[in-house]
This record gives sequence, C-alpha cells and structure tokens, in this order.
Amino acid sequence: MFFAFLSSLFHSISESFLTVKGAALFLPCGNGSSSSSTPRATPRRNKHAGDLQQHLQTMFTLLRPEDTIRLAVRLESANSRYTRYMVVVSTIGRQDTEESVVLGIDFKSDCSCSVGLVLPLWSDTLIHLDGDGGFSVSTVNRVHIFKPVSVQAMWSALQSLHKACEVARVQNYYPGSLFLTWVSYYQSRVSSDQVCINEWNAMQDVQSHRADSPVLFIDVPTERERTERLIKARLREIMMQKDLENVTSKEIRTELEMQMVCNLREFKEFIDKEMIVILGQMDSPTEIFEHVYLGSEWNASNLEELQNSGVRFILNVTREIDNFFPGLFEYHNIRVYDEEATDLLAYWNDTYKFISKAKKAGAKCLVHCKMGVSRSASTVIAYAMKEYGWDLDRAFDHVKERRAVAKPNPSFMRQLEEYQGILLKMVPCFFSAHETPNRNKTEVGKVNCSS
Repeated sequence: MFFAFLSSLFHSISESFLTVKGAALFLPCGNGSSSSSTPRATPRRNKHAGDLQQHLQTMFTLLRPEDTIRLAVRLESANSRYTRYMVVVSTIGRQDTEESVVLGIDFKSDCSCSVGLVLPLWSDTLIHLDGDGGFSVSTVNRVHIFKPVSVQAMWSALQSLHKACEVARVQNYYPGSLFLTWVSYYQSRVSSDQVCINEWNAMQDVQSHRADSPVLFIDVPTERERTERLIKARLREIMMQKDLENVTSKEIRTELEMQMVCNLREFKEFIDKEMIVILGQMDSPTEIFEHVYLGSEWNASNLEELQNSGVRFILNVTREIDNFFPGLFEYHNIRVYDEEATDLLAYWNDTYKFISKAKKAGAKCLVHCKMGVSRSASTVIAYAMKEYGWDLDRAFDHVKERRAVAKPNPSFMRQLEEYQGILLKMVPCFFSAHETPNRNKTEVGKVNCSS
C-alpha cells in the first residue's frame, strides 16, 4: 500500500525515485518496461537527497539504453576518497522476463564514476544479514558483503534484492543458460581503481581455523600454554633477524632464554619443532611455471619478496588468512579450509581464469594457502592440467618435483581425478599429447584433436 501510494504521486516521466538517507528507490511508470532512451532521474526531494541526485545522473551514463536502475544504495567505504554504491540494474531478457544484476559503482571526489563489481542474480542467490549493520549476497560460489549507510537504506536494499531474487528463482536463471547474457557488457567495463575492486571483494568474515574451544569457564590457558605462545612470537622475531646459515639452534634458544629471562630446557623439543615450522613459512615461494609461484602465508606477507619476484596477482586459497596488501596487488580469494569436506573443484574454473589473466598481463601470480602444501598445490595442479593438457599424474609430478612439500589431502586428490574426467569429457583427446610450457609458446595446452 505504501509504495502504491507513492507511485500515484509521480507524473508520466521516464523514471522517478523516492529518496531516503543513502538510497534511491526507483518507481517505473506505465507498464514498467524500460525506456528506449536514457532515463531522467527525477526525485521526490527531501532532506536526505544530498549529492545522491548528481551521482544518479552520472550512473545513468554507464547503462545500456535498454537497462534501468531499480535501486541505488550508498555503502560504507574504508577509503574517504571514494563513495560507493550498490546498484540493482534490471532489463527485459530474451525470454521476456525481468533479469537483474548488482553493480558496485565507485565515485571519486570529482564525481567521475566507474564499475568495480558485477554480480549477476542467479536462482541460487541467497541473502543473509551479517549482524553488523550489513548483509551478504552469495551466488555461484561468490560472497560479497554490503554495508549501507543507514538502516532505512538497508531495508530498501533488502526489499529490492528479495524481489529480484524471487524472479530469478521462479524463472530458474542459471549460469550458462540464455539468461543474463547481457551481463558481459558490464563485466567488460569494470574499470575502478584496484583499491576499490579489492574492497568490493574484501574478505570481511575472515576467520581463524583452530580447535574447538574448551568448555565455558575452563578455557583459561595454562601456564605452559601461555609460555608456548610467547615462545612462538619471540622465536619468529629472532629467526627473522638472524643469518640462519651461520647460527645454530642452540644459539637461537640461548638468545630466546635471555629475552624471556627464564630457563627453557623443558621446552627444547617444542622449540625445535617450532623452528622447523617457521623455517617452512620463511622459505621462498616455489616457481612452478614462469608465471606461477606456489607458496605460504609467509610468502604472501613478504612485500619485498613479492615485489622482487615480479608478482602482481595473488590467489589466496584460505579461509583464515586475509589479504596483506590489498592496495598493491590484484587479489582473488577462495575462502575454504584444508578439510576433507571442502569442495575445491567448484572453484577451479575461476582460479584458472585468474591465473590466465595474470599470464596474459605478462605478470606473475602467487598461489598460496597456509603452508603451500594442500589447498594451493591442488589448485596449481588443476591449473596445469587444463592449461597444458596434462593428465593428473603428469601435473602432480611436475608440481611435486618443484615443491617437494606439496601434498593435497586425500579428498582433493579425488577431486583432481574427477576434474581430469571433466576435462576429458569436454575434449575427449585432451590428454592425448603432453605439452611442455616454455617462454615462446602462445597456445599452450591447445591439443590438436586430429593429430
């Protein structure tokens, strides 16, 4: 009733909208179809309009003539130099039904705008409140967090998104169908600054994967546990400052005792094991191919090493580790744990595209997880199979030869076997020839089926 009443207040113009603080709800007139010409933003003015009208007029210049804005919501921004909007754009598709996409639009201080995110609303789209003033939109293994600048703006956004998602469910929109093919127009026009793109893809729900907490009220760490935690922190600091080729384990332990002002004899075995762990983390990333490095959390956090290696793209295959330098590198996140239940195969099409993007740009890509052993190694093996037309054994041996610690967990190995079957179904002779990567080859992995 409320929105029906509002609609009756507007005249027959291309588009009208109602503004609340940080949001504009569009109310199409007539039969609700899109205008054939660029619509005019004609607001019902109120005290919350601010610079929203000017931004809306600029947004329209990004749209195709046949598309229309259903909602524009201003979002919180980590960078004061940019203003961010979540924009729901709709059109009438090939099947004469309404199709919608979420665009992330970034404004600079000069009011110029660009697209930083394109998120098609498929039939599997789910919306969840995050309990922190925002909500998540998840679809086809993608999850994005949106935090509107006001409660009313969030309400407007949820109303519009639920409506668009209901249409997608009823019409069964799914990737690879004839639905939402027009989305490629906007995907090809993503041009926001990298710092903005990183924020659209930020992992705002990063978690630390650890053992279950003890029962409530008895989870206070023991004195030994507190000492071990302090040893870990101090030991890393000492090892980072030492020439590890010219110092013994005993000398490191002696300095550790001096810094902690206590005798650590009973912790000798713990210290030795922790040294091995830290050494593994401090090891350089492994060059698997000329454009692909495989490494650990330590490698992903070592800015000097990344820059010296020529890395510009970072594929983060972890749930528990955030991106260390979002303003300096292009990131892609696969938020999974190293667990048997993890479906890593579902992400290998996206990871292949990301690594290929780095290769096409003439850049190097670091693929990392916690230790560079299971999740990231599996992902690089899957990439090698598809890129070079290798079977699983050849790809696994290649990665293992270069990074001896690589060891996908049993579930990931089964998924790699399944992936091999998928590739064979796509191209029956996919593994009929073994391609060898080299610097001059431009069509690596494109096996000639007639040979």
